[in-house]
Amino acid sequence: MNQIQDTNRRSFLKESLTTAAGLVTGTSLSAQTLTASTQLITLSAPAIITTPKAPRIRFSVIKMNHGHIYGQVEAVIRGGGELVSFYAPEPDLAAAFAKRYPNAKQASDEKAILEDNSIQLILSSAIPEERAPLGIQVMRHGKDYMADKPGITTLAQLAEARKVQKETKRIYSIMYSERFENRATVKAGELVKAGAIGNVVQTIGLGPHRMTPKSRPDWFFDKKKFGGIICDIGSHQFDQFLFFTNSTQADIVASQVGNVHHPQYPKFEDFGDVMLRGDGGTGYIRVDWFTPDGLKSWGDGRLTILGTEGFIEIRKNIDPAGREGGNHLFITDKKETRYLDCSKEPLPYGEQLVNDILNRTETAMSQEHCFLATELALNAQKQARPLTLKK
Repeated sequence: MNQIQDTNRRSFLKESLTTAAGLVTGTSLSAQTLTASTQLITLSAPAIITTPKAPRIRFSVIKMNHGHIYGQVEAVIRGGGELVSFYAPEPDLAAAFAKRYPNAKQASDEKAILEDNSIQLILSSAIPEERAPLGIQVMRHGKDYMADKPGITTLAQLAEARKVQKETKRIYSIMYSERFENRATVKAGELVKAGAIGNVVQTIGLGPHRMTPKSRPDWFFDKKKFGGIICDIGSHQFDQFLFFTNSTQADIVASQVGNVHHPQYPKFEDFGDVMLRGDGGTGYIRVDWFTPDGLKSWGDGRLTILGTEGFIEIRKNIDPAGREGGNHLFITDKKETRYLDCSKEPLPYGEQLVNDILNRTETAMSQEHCFLATELALNAQKQARPLTLKK
């Protein structure tokens, strides 16, 4: 990395920490320094900055209630998108976004963006229950759509989104960032496709998160607004299960959810797990809000991929053995165990999505995969048995 690139990287990380309330570390700014709408839910930014491709499409943002919007925007810019405009009803969120992207025009309302015929793609990280209704409007206005996860929070929303997508032939993409924006997971996809561990038998996806209640907006604690813990953070795991097992259909064997430690938030869920069986493999998923403050990351996210000839384990955010940063991949086959530092692996999703918009293809993610991952998460959430534990 040359000096200019290194300077740009440091500048980007510093600004992201300020404007996105902790994108890099996953921690939020003090609640005393944030208004209710600015208290974003934030995770991580890409480890390195790649040179963006020349703009090939024009895109905009409508609503940004989650800090993931910055990762979404960066992915599209890297892939060849030009950010033209944005709209957020919250003045503080709009101001923070304008500071990060000063060349983007602030629109007066959603309509100004939806009716701009020069815009091809709209991104959103609205409050989760608002994402599907917005996406349906976007498709009906002849534009493609990329939502933060969960992109859909009810089965009724899913049915309508599928109907409108089929009618309009527009792209409804959900940014499953634990796969698309994690370099070790991208690398694992290449290894599995090359047959490095034989045929995949099972995936185990663990999605622990740090809660930090004072940094959270009110909607974070209301299941109706975020869809439930399996629908929300579990959606990443269903996407990975389908991708790595190459399953095109699957059933929920069992699921359970509970609020086992936060009675002060009666509409919240802090634990959930799922067993599922697909036509290409089996899966287990666990998600929770119990990452302790002693961990130097928002969560020790893990993915284990069991194959007939070996296995892969990904430590997405932190290596307990002491290696710095995230994107750690361990692979064991018949010959040896190897460690791969994946921190400089490319992230192709943004470029693939831009190509799909221009070519009307499905290289980033098939539409059926996108909707099926959501359908499984919603069914697991709906079928989940309540979990209560003795105190």
